[in-house]
Amino acid sequence: MVSSAKPRLHVAVGVILQQQQVLLAKRHASKHQGDRWEFPGGKLEQGESVLSALGRELQEEIGITVTSAEPLMQLSHDYPEREVLLDIYLVTAFSGEPHGAEGQPLLWVPIQQLNTLALPDANQPIVTRLQQQFA
Repeated sequence: MVSSAKPRLHVAVGVILQQQQVLLAKRHASKHQGDRWEFPGGKLEQGESVLSALGRELQEEIGITVTSAEPLMQLSHDYPEREVLLDIYLVTAFSGEPHGAEGQPLLWVPIQQLNTLALPDANQPIVTRLQQQFA
């Protein structure tokens, strides 16, 4: 029997919330789900905890240090070419000024306007939760 298992990625995601707005970063065109706006974060490394990965990824990607975060939700999404497990944290406090440390554009978006942007398919349940909880 041949296994056709797709890669499964475990990703720490930060929903950075300030004054009813969330921070989004634009994915590079060459990446999976490229040219879409996303909540920043990234893959966990071997043996790394979700909170450690979240802190590391947000420092690397957008130059902030997380000082307060709490679990928001966890979800799985099955793309045709890979599966993702997203551990989503609400980042309520951080130090540093967010900037596209990897050259990517950043955008503060009011929660009620999140549906107007193209986001990765896996992010839609996050938008729904934020709009139900904060809008």
